[in-house]
Amino acid sequence: MGAYILRRLLLMIPTLLGIMIINFTLVQFVPGGPVEQVLAQLEGGGDVFSGISGGAQELQGTPGNDSGYVGARGLPQEFIDELERQFGFDKPPLERFLNMMWDYMRFDFGESYFRSISVVDLVLEKMPVSITLGLWSTLIAYLISIPLGIRKAVRDGSVFDTWTSGVVIVAYAIPGFLFAILLLVLFAGGSYFRLFPLRGLTSDDWETLSLVGKALDYLWHIALPVAASTISAFAGLTLLTKNSFLDEIRKQYVITAKAKGLTESAVLYGHVFRNAMLIVISGFPALFVAVFFGGSLIIETIFSLDGLGRLGFEAAVSRDYPVMFGTLFTFSLIGLVMGLITDLTYIWIDPRIDFESREA
Repeated sequence: MGAYILRRLLLMIPTLLGIMIINFTLVQFVPGGPVEQVLAQLEGGGDVFSGISGGAQELQGTPGNDSGYVGARGLPQEFIDELERQFGFDKPPLERFLNMMWDYMRFDFGESYFRSISVVDLVLEKMPVSITLGLWSTLIAYLISIPLGIRKAVRDGSVFDTWTSGVVIVAYAIPGFLFAILLLVLFAGGSYFRLFPLRGLTSDDWETLSLVGKALDYLWHIALPVAASTISAFAGLTLLTKNSFLDEIRKQYVITAKAKGLTESAVLYGHVFRNAMLIVISGFPALFVAVFFGGSLIIETIFSLDGLGRLGFEAAVSRDYPVMFGTLFTFSLIGLVMGLITDLTYIWIDPRIDFESREA
């Protein structure tokens, strides 16, 4: 097992390097870098993208200014050169990439171009929101889906199985953002009830509340965004649990166990459960990462939550490269590690699985 883990860890290096190379290369061809952002703001142009669509004349600047930057009109070339030096664009792309990767290997992600805060501190500041959505959504999805999926498998073809399948399919078909808007309209003062707050993880007077009051206030605020994040994960996981149990229930060892006189509960939870739950439980890390990173931008925007989803979007819009590449490197590394943890979870649940012998 040690050799398998070592091989997987070594494989992460070229995979991570490939991800960074592709994204860094693509960024070199995207207009509107951080220097253009600053120049556009200095010239009163607001966002640089309005200047990019403003025509070829703007792209050429003005006579006497040989800079190709949008918004460079009337600004001295010395000032633009100094901006490039501050942002590190006075170096060739290859040198910038190698310097960046050397820093990232030492987990030095630099400082945001526009926020005067280190990337690590910025990510840690936004992390509680994303962890809240990812962790609670995953836990609730498992707590609902596993019992429901088992019951659907045991009562396959019954009226209960039919109508719950209809509910699950509808839940799976509803986009998370649409369900989030529906929750806001119905329960957050949109048009009907004002039962939940519109924004944030805590109330303004959270610091003055008791310990129990803080916990209740926190749960009150996360109820709607977590529900919106959970719906699609819950639906897919329920069907996965049901199908996994159905496959095991129909196998010969289950028929043999029943023939020996074991009760249905003893067969289900003493024999079937361990084998059927292998694929379900081992997928917990991957599901958490999917909920943690996927779809968080829309949910955070709708519920006015300041998390990693909005951070990544704002960094991409403003071309805040340290935040963009720092978070990309970190999240890619987390995703690769979670893939390894998923494989190890298989072995923890069922020690009979041996990845080393399979590779051989």
